[in-house]
Amino acid sequence: MTLNIAVQMDPIARINHKGDSTFAMLLEAQKRGHRISYYTPDKLSLRGNDVVAPVQPLEVRDVEGDYFTLGEPERVNMESFDVVLLRQDPPFDLAYITSTHLLERIHPKTLVVNDPASVRNAPEKIFVMGFNDLMPPTLISRDKDEINAFRAEHGAVVMKPLHGHGGAAVFRVLPQDMNFGSLYDLFSVTFKEQWVIQRFLPEVKHGDKRIILVDGEFAGAVNRVPAEDDLRSNMVRGGAAKSTELSPREREICERVGPALRERGLLFVGIDVIDGNLTEINVTSPTGIRAIAKLGGPDVAARIWDVIEAKRR
Repeated sequence: MTLNIAVQMDPIARINHKGDSTFAMLLEAQKRGHRISYYTPDKLSLRGNDVVAPVQPLEVRDVEGDYFTLGEPERVNMESFDVVLLRQDPPFDLAYITSTHLLERIHPKTLVVNDPASVRNAPEKIFVMGFNDLMPPTLISRDKDEINAFRAEHGAVVMKPLHGHGGAAVFRVLPQDMNFGSLYDLFSVTFKEQWVIQRFLPEVKHGDKRIILVDGEFAGAVNRVPAEDDLRSNMVRGGAAKSTELSPREREICERVGPALRERGLLFVGIDVIDGNLTEINVTSPTGIRAIAKLGGPDVAARIWDVIEAKRR
């Protein structure tokens, strides 16, 4: 079976192909003989009832400095594709939300991965609150009195933007921290929505585990260990990737979360777990596929395409 695939992603010339999960998915799709077309989210349009975009044929290869070739653009109706991969990075802003509304018009006749309506309705740091019994104590707020009451109860906390990604603007705030007032002012000016305030988990120094679920089932994991001088374990922030196995607690978390993902059409998801505590459910463009493979783990990209092909038969 040959599928006609489009990928909606950020400019391909800017990605780090060695670590990019989307690139791993595209390599696997090409290996299987599927046709791939590429476009950036700003090119998506709604003309009457038709969702259209100027797409370019794409070839990929795992060669440093020469990892892709694009053909000439051609304006097409997006319903002509069997599959669209929705793989742009956050920020989860109005531009992102608009693209989900447009892609929702072609799904499920064209299979959009992940389901655009579910992506829109499951911002990762809010969706996870549906499993708060699996999480560390967490507050979603921008109200100073509420935040201070939470700090008084839980001591050291982590404060981060609600719609941030890649470890940007993540801070540890200690009890009686003299920086809190300035940090609060900075967040108030920079982020107009509520923020995440979460009890600090000291065991993060041993790793923040990224666990990949495909169609609600465990598919692979990598432990991301922060640098000695950094709170953040994200690999784009210098976190080191280490091989890992799932603990019984982590398997329990997967079993609890998996059915909710499957029923929402969230086929490719990355959950984050620190010391047995679920902290995020990443549904927009989760990473980790290439790191898992490089450490001798399962071929998550192959698993994803097995599931997609089964859904298109």
